[in-house]
Order: sequence, then structure tokens, then C-alpha cells
Amino acid sequence: MMISALLAGLLLGAAISFAFVFFRQRTVQQGLRQKEEKAELLIKAAEEKTARIAGEIELRNKEARLKIEEETRNKYQTLEDELSKQKNRMDKREEQLDRKFDQLDQREREADKRRRQLDEVSRAIELQKKQHDDLVQQAQSRLEQIAGMSSDSARALLMSTFEEEARSASARLFKQLETETRENADRKAREVMATSIQRLAGEFVAEQTVSVVALPSEEMKGRIIGREGRNIRALETATGCDLIIDDTPEAVVISGFNPVRRQVARRALEELIGDGRIHPARIENVVKKATASVQNEIKEAGEKAVFEVGLTDVHPEIVKLLGTLKFRTSYTQNVLSHSVEVAFLCGAMAEELGLNGSIARRCGLLHDIGKAVDHEMQGSHAVIGGQLAKKYREKPIIVNSVWSHHFDIEPISIYGPLTNAADALSAARPGARRENVETYLKRLEQLEEIATSFHGVEKAFAIQAGREVRVIVQYDKVNDEGSMMLAREIAGRVENEMTYPGQIKVTVIREMRTTHVAN
Repeated sequence: MMISALLAGLLLGAAISFAFVFFRQRTVQQGLRQKEEKAELLIKAAEEKTARIAGEIELRNKEARLKIEEETRNKYQTLEDELSKQKNRMDKREEQLDRKFDQLDQREREADKRRRQLDEVSRAIELQKKQHDDLVQQAQSRLEQIAGMSSDSARALLMSTFEEEARSASARLFKQLETETRENADRKAREVMATSIQRLAGEFVAEQTVSVVALPSEEMKGRIIGREGRNIRALETATGCDLIIDDTPEAVVISGFNPVRRQVARRALEELIGDGRIHPARIENVVKKATASVQNEIKEAGEKAVFEVGLTDVHPEIVKLLGTLKFRTSYTQNVLSHSVEVAFLCGAMAEELGLNGSIARRCGLLHDIGKAVDHEMQGSHAVIGGQLAKKYREKPIIVNSVWSHHFDIEPISIYGPLTNAADALSAARPGARRENVETYLKRLEQLEEIATSFHGVEKAFAIQAGREVRVIVQYDKVNDEGSMMLAREIAGRVENEMTYPGQIKVTVIREMRTTHVAN
């Protein structure tokens, strides 16, 4: 029973498993048929869509082909029209070139014809020229026979005549231009200078190369000399000056090239004489004291000059150099007073001309600072002054004005000539300077020698203390225009060969005197 029950259970399980497997296979087959049907539907839909897209593409391609064909036909037609136009233009140009070639051929034939005519005319002209030359030669020979001189002599005479006429014409033109130029320039210059001079009154002192110290008695000379001359040697060594004790009653002469040292020696000697104690140790102390006093005076003089002119920012060394000029003279004119005077003149003229008066006054005040050290350095005081101004960092325009106020270099601004003019005004005014007799006479002689060295000059006289030279010429050798040129040439030579303060006026006098005696 148990075995039967077990077999029945096994058969039932097998039947159930078979039924489950069969049912699953059927379910799978149904799913496959459904998927196949769905796939067939999708393929059919895809084929229909592909057919539709292919139709659309074919339609677009057809439209594109039609459009391209239309555009191609249009471009071809346009090119054909353009080629047709170009062909027409080429035909026209070819016709024009043909006409031009014909015209060139015609012109070439005409040119050949004219060339032949010109050749004939040239041959005729050459023949006429030859005949003319023969006639001129005959006429020249005839004229030489009649005139009694050769052609070279006649040519030289004509050239001389033409040269004289040209010189006269140029002199007349020069005189006219000079007159026209000076009409306004001279008047304006006189106004500026007169206005400047009226605004300034200057002082001047006598030039000294020695200093004289008065003595209370003749006995003081012996005390100054000292035992075996030791006092005078100590004083000369300490001051750098020479003491001259001669037969001059109650006076000692101090001689020295350096005016500052001479001033120190004078003060030291005056103090020694006043104190009465004169010996080498005392001399050394007094000289040191006098040196300090003079240096302080130099500084005060420089500061006073700068303040008087109204300048600022002046280097202390320049102030010291300006103060040193207080003890320096030139042709009896005190150089510091001269510098202040030039500063005022230069500033006044600059303001009259619409320029910077402060710069002009600075140029005028510093223009002679080279004289403070020119005995210690080689070269012109203008060059030395320019170097000093550059060393102490003055402006380039001021350095150039100081350097060029005697035209050692070319001025770069109007302040250079302005400084020169103010310098000449201050130095040349009457009474400002005085020369020694020997130098004065030599200058007058040189002035007259220069004037009489020119052709046609009969006499020359230096007048007005050498400020003017009057030249008398021979009337038959120098005409009116030539006298004007002669005055200019003499003035130029005087400028180049002579050294003088101020200006020298050259006056040429030409006159004809006719005398006949009535009996």
C-alpha cells in the first residue's frame, strides 16, 4: 500500500511537471509569435517611411538640379554678354590704335620734313654766322685802327668802367638799405639807451696800483724797517706785498698786484702804526686780524651788490667773488660799481624791450666776475667768468651771456649782446674810465695809421679822445659812393685790429675845391 501510494505520488508529480513544462512552452511560443508579428509591423512601417523619405529626397534632388541648371544658364548668359561687351570694346580700341598709328606715321613724316627744313635753316645760319664773324672781324680791325688800341685794351677799359659802375650802384643800394634800416632801429636804440641811462647815476673812483699809508713822523719808518729789516720782511712775507720806504716824507708806499692783499697790508700797517708795537709776532697777529676784516668786508660788499640789484639764490662763492671786485679797478673805474651799473642798465634795456629784467640784471652783475681771479688763472676774464658761472651752476643762458659779452663765443640769446651793450655804455660814458698817456697816444697813432693805409686817403685825424677818426679823401680818386664803402672798410679793420673801450666813429670827408685867380 505504501508502495502504491508512493508510486501514485510520483506519477502525480511527474504529470504536474509535464503540464507545467507544456504550459510554459506554449506561453513562450505565443510570446514569440506576438514579437514576430510586432517586428513584421515595425519592418513594414520602416519600409513605408524609407520609401516616403526616398521620395522626398528624390524630389529635393530634382529641384536642386533644376535650380543649378537655371543658375548655370544665367551665369553662362552673363559671361556671354560680358564677353560680347569686351569683344566690342576690343574692336573699338583696335580701331583707335589703327587711327593713332596712322596719325603717328603722319607726324613722323611731318617731323622728317621739318628736320630737313631745320637742317637747311641751320646750314643757312652757319653761313650767315660765318659772314657775320668775318664782318665783325673786319669791323674790329677797323675800330682798332681808328681807336689806336687793341681789343684786349678796350675790353680792360670796358671792364674797369663796368666795375666802377657796379661798385657805385652797389654803394648807392647799400646806402639806401642802410638808411631805411637805421630809420627805426637807431631811433628805438636811442630811446632804450637814453631811458636806461636816465634811470641810473653811477660813481667811479681812481685806479690805484699802489696804496699810500701816512706816517705820524719820519721816526716811524725806522720802526717799520726794524732791526736788520726783520719787521719789514715779516710784513712783506705775511701780506705778499712790497713796502717801499723812500725819500717821500711821512709816507710808506704799499705795492702789490693783488688789490685784496694790498688792502690787507694797508689795514695791518695802519693798525701797527696806531698801536706803536711793531715786531714779527705782533705783525703776524695783526695781519690775520686784517685778513679776517677784509674778508668780512668782501662778503658784505658782495651781499650789498646782490641786494641792491635785487637778485636771489646767488651762490655764496659768487657773492664772495663779487665782493672781491670792490678792490679791483679797470681804467680808473671800480669794477664792482661798474658791474652794478651794468646790471641796472642791462635790466632797464631788457624791460624796455619786453624781456626778463631779472635775468638781464643777473647777466650784467656777473659779467665781470672773471676779473676777481684773472690774475690767478690764464685766459680772458670773459672766458674765466663763464667757467665760474658754469661751475657754480648758473643757468646756461646766463653762463653764455657772461662768456660771450666780449664775443669770445657766439651768444645763444639776446642777453649776450644786451650785456655787451650795457658794458659798453657803462665803460664809455665820459669820465667813467681814464687811460694812461702812453697807451692813449699809441691808440690814437694806430687809429690814424689804419685810416691812412687805404687807397685815396689824403689825411686822417683822431679826435674826441680817440672816439672818432675823420678821414679826408682825394675827390678825384674816391667818389661819393666809394667814400661810404671806405668808411665801412676802415671801421671793420679798426674792429679787427684794435682794442678800445666803447665805440669809435669813422667819418669820411670828400670835397672838391676849385680856385681861380682873377687879375
